[in-house]
Amino acid sequence: MRNWVPKLAFGAAMLLAGTSLAADYKEAPALAELVAGGKLPAVAARLPDAPEVVKNGSVGRYGGVLRSAIRGDGDHNAILRLVGNQGLTRWNPDYTKAVPNLAESWTVNADATEYTFKLRKGAKWSDGKPFTADDITFTVNDLFNDKAFFASPPSQYVVGGKVMRAEKIDDYTVKLITGASYLRLPDVLATPLGQHPTLYAKHYCSQFMPQYNPNLPKLLADAKQPDWATLFRQKCGDIEIPARWSNPEKPVMDPWVLQTPYGGSVTQVLLRRNPYFWQVDAAGNQLPYIDALNLKIISDVQAIVLAQIGGQVDLQVRHTNTINNKPVLAQHAKEAGYVLQEMTPTDSSGMALWFNQSSKNAKTKPWLSNRDFRQALSLAMDRDEINEIVFLGQGNAWQIGPLPADKFYNERLGTQYIKHDVAEANRILDKLGLTKRDSRGMRMTPEGEKLFISIDAMVVDTAGIDTIELVKKHWAVVGIDTGINTMERSLYYERAQNSDYDIGTYAVPGGMNPTLDPRALIAIHTIDSRQSIPWTKWYASGGKQGEEPSAGMKERMALWDQFKQAADPAEADKLFRRILDLAADGFEVMGTVQAVTTFGTHSVKLMNVPTKMPFAWDYPTPGPTMLQQYYFAN
Repeated sequence: MRNWVPKLAFGAAMLLAGTSLAADYKEAPALAELVAGGKLPAVAARLPDAPEVVKNGSVGRYGGVLRSAIRGDGDHNAILRLVGNQGLTRWNPDYTKAVPNLAESWTVNADATEYTFKLRKGAKWSDGKPFTADDITFTVNDLFNDKAFFASPPSQYVVGGKVMRAEKIDDYTVKLITGASYLRLPDVLATPLGQHPTLYAKHYCSQFMPQYNPNLPKLLADAKQPDWATLFRQKCGDIEIPARWSNPEKPVMDPWVLQTPYGGSVTQVLLRRNPYFWQVDAAGNQLPYIDALNLKIISDVQAIVLAQIGGQVDLQVRHTNTINNKPVLAQHAKEAGYVLQEMTPTDSSGMALWFNQSSKNAKTKPWLSNRDFRQALSLAMDRDEINEIVFLGQGNAWQIGPLPADKFYNERLGTQYIKHDVAEANRILDKLGLTKRDSRGMRMTPEGEKLFISIDAMVVDTAGIDTIELVKKHWAVVGIDTGINTMERSLYYERAQNSDYDIGTYAVPGGMNPTLDPRALIAIHTIDSRQSIPWTKWYASGGKQGEEPSAGMKERMALWDQFKQAADPAEADKLFRRILDLAADGFEVMGTVQAVTTFGTHSVKLMNVPTKMPFAWDYPTPGPTMLQQYYFAN
């Protein structure tokens, strides 16, 4: 919980500070030509009555195509990070508080169960249709409660056992009502997973729902889709699926709109300026400045590095932002015409091992779920070597707790079992009955079977793969035989959903602001809580699906529900600190080294780019730095 009272005051003040005083708005030359030709309404008619005035940098100039690179396999969230961060609220650039966005202000009742959002009157979807309270109520009331679409409502909108509902006050005022106090709602709505209320244009997406379209059977037949929910997602997408970026006809509130969609055999995703975008700069120029985005699809990470050092990329903050790429990127910066973009990660562990408590592997599951076994493997790990070799000495040995600078710092969750102690690791493994060895010195189960643990990693995660190569060597010293499975992102996620893995690898969010994404502490993220995806399904379904969690995890889940609905910030903090203690007790996720500062690149000609930015999914980098106000110098 952060800055609760100032946040409310800021939300009210933004209505005044963000109102443009420009009597004569200006627009990009290409749009002016369309207006002159009668193909587009005048700019004043396309903007809200009082568009938000963005003042993050200097007044820029129109023109140019921004080039970046995304990977071909399941990298749809890279597009979200660049353009799709248009929720009711957003983060301010330094990631300290949620501020108004598509909602120009909000008020909240005394017990934080009712939030009244004032939308920007006159704001329009990219097809020119009004963005109103009806769009919010459509998503919240129609979709959240439809089990054909959401088997379980997204947990971020469920408080006190009840899903959030919406009440239209007037066309530009909507009230979001929760089942219990929800102090965190403005923060949640600023994250990518809180964008649902502004994701779907009712006038377009309702045609794919049976209650709105009696001719839906024909649409299903024409599209060769089995049901309305599948067709809806194909046409209108969802937060974290590729289909969000596959339909150019879908109206959006983003600065740029799809021209060449993501998916299939395309080699690039093209997005062009949204003529109805709802922000202006201090001089009354409609944003964005940049004409278009060209996102090259490059599957190989080193090929992206080559594109950077070859001057073919104007902005790159993902995939190549590992510490081992920094020397080569720095070496070629001047000749390629870019500067290094410093990014401070908010993760706790730069790479962690998520022990699957629901593994389908009957031979390994008893060991993966044994806390003493995990403790031994942690002690066997030489984190100092990992830090020196993989992270060039820039990090510190760490588990998964919030970092010391955060108010939720928990020493035990950060530092337990990080000492490299081979003797103690061997003692614990012997005590567990793993005393038999094969001819190579690898341990066997008491029944005389080979004990072999596998670790899944995505090919894109080069630092992660380098880390687990060292972990494999460390564990071999104490007799634990380990294999490494590297795979593309789509297969990695498929195996996670099917629990077809022993250990998954991924960074752990929550080094800072851990209440935003506690997926490693509590199994609540149905895609990325890899300590047990079946546990997350149990939680999301109220125990009707998935697998019943351990007693300790169930207690954390119950505390999380209490935390979400706590009306008193001090009580909420107390509840979350108890969750941290229980996560240390459970120890299902094992950290390696604290996340270290990384570096992207941006062209020297690209203006209004901050010298530093947070690197976080919840932010989501670089979206809140307002790419719509980036521009190219002459």
